[in-house]
Amino acid sequence: IDCDNLVFHFQTLLDNFERTVIDDSRRAGQPAEIFTLLTSMRLGEVAEFWCDAVHIGLYPIVSKGMRMIAQGKDPLEGQRHMCGMGNLFHYHSTGYPELDELMRTPQPLIFIMELLQVGDPMSYHRESWMMEKDEKLQTVPNLHMQGNALVKQREFRRAASKYKEAVLLLKTVQSKEMPSDIDYINLGRMIIPLELNYCQCMLELEEYYEVIEHTTELLEKHKGNFKAIYQRARAHAALFNEDEARKDFAIVEKLDPKFKPFVRQELKMLGESLRTMHSSQNKNYWATTQEKWGPDGSKAKAAAAAKPRHSLENLSQVLSRHFCQNKTLCDPSFAANKLLFL
Repeated sequence: IDCDNLVFHFQTLLDNFERTVIDDSRRAGQPAEIFTLLTSMRLGEVAEFWCDAVHIGLYPIVSKGMRMIAQGKDPLEGQRHMCGMGNLFHYHSTGYPELDELMRTPQPLIFIMELLQVGDPMSYHRESWMMEKDEKLQTVPNLHMQGNALVKQREFRRAASKYKEAVLLLKTVQSKEMPSDIDYINLGRMIIPLELNYCQCMLELEEYYEVIEHTTELLEKHKGNFKAIYQRARAHAALFNEDEARKDFAIVEKLDPKFKPFVRQELKMLGESLRTMHSSQNKNYWATTQEKWGPDGSKAKAAAAAKPRHSLENLSQVLSRHFCQNKTLCDPSFAANKLLFL
């Protein structure tokens, strides 16, 4: 094989008796992809490499970056403007105990690699963390248009992924700016329509908790955003959160009185849904009650009749044995009187 774009699964293990696994791309759910020249490995082949400790000094930093990429995060997120080793010393930890231990005591590692795919290097889709600032900003409008086109085709899941990718790109760029800078503010404004489009897709997909989470986060930064409040109100209504839905719908009506007919329609639908739900709950309750106790309570009566009853005389004898500490307390009448205060 002579190609630059390789996709493969890998494992990283400690060179100990247990062969402790440090990283596993299958466990992360995402294979690795690299550009390199490979001439002696076939598709599906599995190869194992041993690497001396002197060559793995930076592996903990590389591993941390790969883990963040697998989670859809920027591997440079949260870093100061310095080299990787400088960041590591600044924060004193990678955030993963096993990688910190490897930093403290370097040791040989074993790499197991399985070649999955060989592709055309020109077809490679660059990850966001590999892009420069200008490339990220140029990619956002394309993702926005792709999302809109997918919405027209009612491909809401795919459209949502495009909007989300665009939001992540903008947030990555924004994280490098100072909050007081005009670029930071403008990037925040660019994020708003993409977030709202994402939430609208989630509404169509009935992912209501996702809508509430994202709209609430957006409203913390941009109070009074009409669309965000309306989307959150609809999500609360779909989840039968009556108080929260009515509160948000009231704000929607206040922000735009022309929207009053739509709000009234939504509240009417909410009332009908709540009545249907309560009626269904009552029916289920009575059905369960009748099944357990019988239509006329006959099972309950039978259970009560079969329950053993202890006479006061027997109970007095039990209490007399309990309280008899001396001859004075061994009078059964004393034990019976004690019963009144238990």
